[in-house]
Amino acid sequence: MKKNVGTADRVIRILIAVAIIALYLGNVISGTVAIILLAISAVFILTSFVGVCPLYLLFGIKTTNKK
Repeated sequence: MKKNVGTADRVIRILIAVAIIALYLGNVISGTVAIILLAISAVFILTSFVGVCPLYLLFGIKTTNKK
């Protein structure tokens, strides 16, 4: 599978995921909202490391450098 997530996109996704986790650990968010946001942050981290976003594939979006 070709990568469709660029470096800047990966960094932003990881920063958002870390922020969500910090909010959870700081007891700022809790309950159902926390579970949903933690699931989203897990997806962000996974897609950052793999370099492929299924939603980007669906919509034909690429944030990688065009060569």
